[in-house]
Order: sequence, then C-alpha cells, then structure tokens
Amino acid sequence: MPIIEVYSREGCHLCEVLIEDLLDLTRGRADVRVHDIDSRPDWLQKYDIRVPVVELDDAVVSEYSLDRDRVLDALAGLAEQG
Repeated sequence: MPIIEVYSREGCHLCEVLIEDLLDLTRGRADVRVHDIDSRPDWLQKYDIRVPVVELDDAVVSEYSLDRDRVLDALAGLAEQG
C-alpha cells in the first residue's frame, strides 16, 4: 500500500483538518504517516510556515489545504506504475 507523508506541527488547526480529511479520502487506498516538523531541524527548515504539506512518492501533492483531486490522481498514477 502506498505511504502518504504529512508534515505538520502540533497545535496547527489547518493540519488537523487536512489530516482528518486525508484519512477519510485515503482509507483503504494508502497509509498515512504524520510527522511533526518541530521534532527535526531539517524538517523545520524545509517546511516551517508551509505546513501542512502532503507528499506521495517524494512529490508534494498538497500544501495548506487538501487538494483531493491531486491526491487521488497521484495515487492512481502509482497504481498504474505498479
């Protein structure tokens, strides 16, 4: 199953909303891993004010709010490669 990476931070309302919507969207299609950017200096430097950021296969598919179509298209593209 594909793995979707979410870069987030504690107390971020946009992050909480995106993660909830993403979990509903990807149930049965992908695993979602949530990372707190404040836990690693490299993530903090890379993402800082951009959170939440959603990546699939090392490509950004959403920032700030969930782009449902782009996530679904990216998952479909992985399935075609697969």
